[in-house]
Amino acid sequence: MPLQKLQFAPGINQEKTRYSAEGGWYDCDKVRFRQGFPEKIGGWSRISVTTFQGVCRSLWNWVTLGGLNLVGLGTNLKFYVESGGAYTDITPLRATVTLTNPFTTQTGTSANIVTVTDANGGYIDGDFVTFTGSGDVGGVAASVLNTEHQITYTSGNTYTITLPQNASSVATGGGTVTAKYQINVGPTVSVPLTGWGSGSWGAGTWGFGGTSSYPLRIWSQANFGEDLVFAQRGGAVYYWEASTGLVNNRAVALSSLNAGGAVPTSTNRILVSDVSRFVFCFGANPFGGTTFDPMLVRWSDQGDATNWVPSAVTQAGGLSLSRGTEIVAAIQSRQEVLVWTDAALYSLQYVGADSGVWGAQTVGENISIASQNAVAFANGTSYWMGKDKFYKYDGRTQPLRCDVKRSVFNNFNSLQYEQVFAGTNEGFHEVWWFYCSAESTSLDKYVIYNYVEDTWYHGNMARTAWLDSGLRDFPLAATYSNNLVNHEEGIDDNELGASTPIAASISSGEFDIEDGDRFSFVYRVVPDVTFNGSTAVAPAATMTLSPLNSSGSGYNNPASVGGSNTGPVIRTATVPIEQFTGQVNTRVRGRQLSFTVSSSAAGVTWQLGSPRIDVRPDGRR
Repeated sequence: MPLQKLQFAPGINQEKTRYSAEGGWYDCDKVRFRQGFPEKIGGWSRISVTTFQGVCRSLWNWVTLGGLNLVGLGTNLKFYVESGGAYTDITPLRATVTLTNPFTTQTGTSANIVTVTDANGGYIDGDFVTFTGSGDVGGVAASVLNTEHQITYTSGNTYTITLPQNASSVATGGGTVTAKYQINVGPTVSVPLTGWGSGSWGAGTWGFGGTSSYPLRIWSQANFGEDLVFAQRGGAVYYWEASTGLVNNRAVALSSLNAGGAVPTSTNRILVSDVSRFVFCFGANPFGGTTFDPMLVRWSDQGDATNWVPSAVTQAGGLSLSRGTEIVAAIQSRQEVLVWTDAALYSLQYVGADSGVWGAQTVGENISIASQNAVAFANGTSYWMGKDKFYKYDGRTQPLRCDVKRSVFNNFNSLQYEQVFAGTNEGFHEVWWFYCSAESTSLDKYVIYNYVEDTWYHGNMARTAWLDSGLRDFPLAATYSNNLVNHEEGIDDNELGASTPIAASISSGEFDIEDGDRFSFVYRVVPDVTFNGSTAVAPAATMTLSPLNSSGSGYNNPASVGGSNTGPVIRTATVPIEQFTGQVNTRVRGRQLSFTVSSSAAGVTWQLGSPRIDVRPDGRR
C-alpha cells in the first residue's frame, strides 16, 4: 500500500471517546497549536534571584512619567512593587501604637522566642509588625528587636516572635517601643466553613446551619495616572504615590488623603475606567452609610480618586444592581465596563453628568463566573470560566464551545473556585485559565483557548497569577516558588535558576485502516518534524505508535509482536535543516493505532508537520 499521511484536526477533543476522535488529537501537555499543527510551548525563566513572601494573586504593570517600569504584586501576606527584579514592600499599615516594656525573653530551648504584650489587639497569626525604639532585653540586642517580625499569635493580649539570636536571661523590658502593624494577612486557599453562623441568614437546612468560606486573599489594582490604586477583597482602598520613590514609601488608605471625601470603607474589587478616569468600587458601603452592600457600585469624581461625594459639582455617584446576590468580577472592556454578579452580566457605560453619569444594562442572564479573576479580555472579546462551562461576550453573551469541557470540570476542586484566574498570551492568540484539580488545593492545571484558530488544549502547570506582555517583553507569571518568571523565554524550565527539561507530549485518537476490518502492519514511519530553535546538539523527539486489537481493548505490548513501536528522530546534520525525511523502522500490528509525539530532554523544542506511515493489511486474525 502507498504511504499514509497522518494528518489530524487541530486542537484537543475529549468530548468523545478516543476511537470516535479518529482524525483528531485526544490529549496533550505543554503543547500548543500554530496554524493547525502542534508544537512544544515556550520555556520560562525567573526574572531575578530575589523572592517575595506569600502566594501572589495579582499582577499589574504600568510605566511612570519618569519611565520606570513597575509591577504591582499582591500576595496573601504582603503587597509589593517590583522594579528591575527587586521587590519593594509597600504593604499598608493597620495601626501604629506605643508600648511600654512589651518584650519578655526566655531561656532554654525557647531562648529565641520572645513574648510581646499588646493590649490593643487586632493582630492575627502570621501578621507582620516592625518595632522601633527598643533597648536591649535579656541579652538580646536592640538591633535584633528593632526590625520587622512575623507574629505567632497565642491568645489574649500576647503573641510571640522568633529571633535569630538567643536570649541569655529571663527578662521583661524594652522601654518605650513603637509598634507598626501591617494590615492583617489572608489565607492561601479557600477554607470552607459549615455550621451555625456560616453563610447568610436562612442559608442551609434548618438546624444544620449554612456553608461559607474564609475568603481567599485576592487583590485588585489599577494605575491612576502614574500612581497605583489597589484593594484587598473585603478591605479598604489604598493609594501609592509613585513620585515619592520606592524607598520608605508605603501605601496609605485612600480615605486618609481626603477625610471628607466619603471614600468607601471597604470593597470587593476596584477598577479605574479607561480614558474617563473614574475609580470604581464594586461592593461597597453606600454614601453616608456603613452597611456593606455586595451589589452596590460606587465611583469617584472624574479625575479625582479621593472625592466620592455626589453633588452638583462632582460626577461621583453609585447604583445598585438587581440580579444576583453579590458582584463577583469586573473589567474594562471596549467602551464599557463589564460587571459580573453571581447570576448576570451587566454593561456600565458613561452617559454624562446630566443622565446619572454611569448607566447599567443587563447583557447576560443565568450565567456564572468561577472567580473574581476568571475573566480575560482579548481581541475585542471577553472570555471567562463559569462554574460548569466557558462563556464569551463580544456584544452578545453566549456559551463558548469547549472540546475539553468534561476533562476540566470532571476533574475540578469546586471548593477552590476562588483561585481560578485567567490571562492572555496574545502573541499566540491564547486565553489561559489555571485551576485546581479535584484532589488539589493548589493551582496545578491549565486550559487554553486559541481564539484565532478556535482550538482548545490543556496540561499541567502550577502558576498563581499571570500578566500578558504589553509593557514588557514577555508574559509574566507568579509561581509557588515565590518568584516571577518570564514565559515564552527560552525553551526550558528555569524557574529556580537552573535549566531543567520541559516534558511535552501529544497523543492522537485511535485510527484504523478499512474501519478496523482487518489487522494492519506498520513497517516504517517517515517523520515530519522541525527542531528549529533547539539548543541541544542532537535534539530528538520520540514518536510512538500504540496498537490495539480492537477499539477500547487496551494497547498491545510491542514485544509480543516482535518489535518496537518507538523510535527517536534525531537531527544529525550540521546545517540548519528544518525538514526531516529520514525513516524509522517499526514492527507494529493491530486493528487500531494511536500516535504520540513526546520530548523530555533539555534544549529541545519541536513542531510536528504531517508524518507518514507505511501500512499494509495483515489478515483478519
